[in-house]
Amino acid sequence: MNTFMPKAADIERKWYVVDAEGQVFGRVASQVANILRGKNKPIYTPHVDTGDYVIIINASKLVLTGNKLDQKKYYHHSGYAGGLKETKYRKLMAEKPEFAIRRAVVGMLPKGPLGRQMAKKLKVYAGPEHEHAAQKPEKYELK
Repeated sequence: MNTFMPKAADIERKWYVVDAEGQVFGRVASQVANILRGKNKPIYTPHVDTGDYVIIINASKLVLTGNKLDQKKYYHHSGYAGGLKETKYRKLMAEKPEFAIRRAVVGMLPKGPLGRQMAKKLKVYAGPEHEHAAQKPEKYELK
């Protein structure tokens, strides 16, 4: 018996639309990361990008449970001494909800060239409209 190894030609990529309205932030991020990696397919291989394209709509209507809106913070550094900046998720979700969910999903993907390739297949929109109708995306129901 030989172990099947998927090649680039063997992989069929689908497009999925995930409606994030009223969904929990972390659950959406983890399930979308699994689709981008291809873990929902029987041909999943850790070192090959077997994942599908994902479009997240209504990112501004995601829900953070508990007190995370006020307690969870996003940190970034300017590169200068004393340049650590922090932003509460209440402000981040109000101003840039696409960035917040993208950062959560990309953090769950592998690091390096493979993860960057997977991250390119993620499209995030704050509202209900997206510009990928030509790809005929299927609606994906989160579990």
